[in-house]
Amino acid sequence: MSWNPTQDPNCPDAECSALETLIIPRARDLGGFEVRRALPSPKRQMVGPFIFFDQMGPAEFITDGGIDVRPHPHIGLGTVTYLYQGEFEHRDSIGTHQMIYPGEVNWMVAGSGVTHSERTSEETRATRHKLFGIQTWIALPEDKEEMAPDFEHHKEAALPVIQSEGATARLILGDAYGERSPVTMQSETFYLDVVLEPGTGFPLPDNHEDRGLYVTQGSIEVAGDTFEAGRMMVFRPGDRISVKAGPEGARLMALGGATMNEGRYIWWNFVSSSKDRIEEAKDAWKAADWANGPFRLPPGDNEEFIPITDQLEGRLPLRK
Repeated sequence: MSWNPTQDPNCPDAECSALETLIIPRARDLGGFEVRRALPSPKRQMVGPFIFFDQMGPAEFITDGGIDVRPHPHIGLGTVTYLYQGEFEHRDSIGTHQMIYPGEVNWMVAGSGVTHSERTSEETRATRHKLFGIQTWIALPEDKEEMAPDFEHHKEAALPVIQSEGATARLILGDAYGERSPVTMQSETFYLDVVLEPGTGFPLPDNHEDRGLYVTQGSIEVAGDTFEAGRMMVFRPGDRISVKAGPEGARLMALGGATMNEGRYIWWNFVSSSKDRIEEAKDAWKAADWANGPFRLPPGDNEEFIPITDQLEGRLPLRK
């Protein structure tokens, strides 16, 4: 299916004058593995329902190296894992054990509470390997925050692909350009993995209120300005927006959806419209009562977990 993109992103000022927000992610080195966090930021908490956006890598690991994210809890959100390179082995407290590879999507809805881990598999650790991908959180609507936890995995072939000359977009979540992803969503959303050849134009979907782009490779041009990899742009609702790939082409993530009618409180891995609900989740995780409390550890990965420490509480204040 073609979206018939314009090749010229320099639309008239009345329709496309400037970005609403430009976000330069903060980078954190996790010991040879870099994470760049674009959301939440001081300028923007959310783009549509997207409340957390991390670029993982690119990184290369030597034999026996890999990622070990120990079991940890979530409430009030859904996590989306999407990889360009590498793999993760996902386990969660509702019994899921699922590998994820490039082009596939893992969608875990925490709702009232879930615990999960993500690790590099033993098979992959035995070889030299790379990891590069995006992980996001999506805030659940207030009436869905306490829904039962759920998990979906969809193979690459199940995700719609939208193509035009020089451009390919894989629809990860939601709807865009008349296509719809098979992933079950709780709110209006779109999320696209877009690859552009040099000089190719790409218009953002015009059927969503809040829209943004994150450049992962190459560069793009918007209304005469150039934006390199590692930049997130958020656009004003209603503007017709088209971008053009730079001389080396570009890969980007397009994201957005309906604006939430209120902000969210965020503390560590918890998201909620209620401060009290986050305090309840904190107390439950500290108690570590896996037999009787609201949280369980994932079957097959229940020998350790990430604790809440005094240092963690000191550096992560509750914020909205």
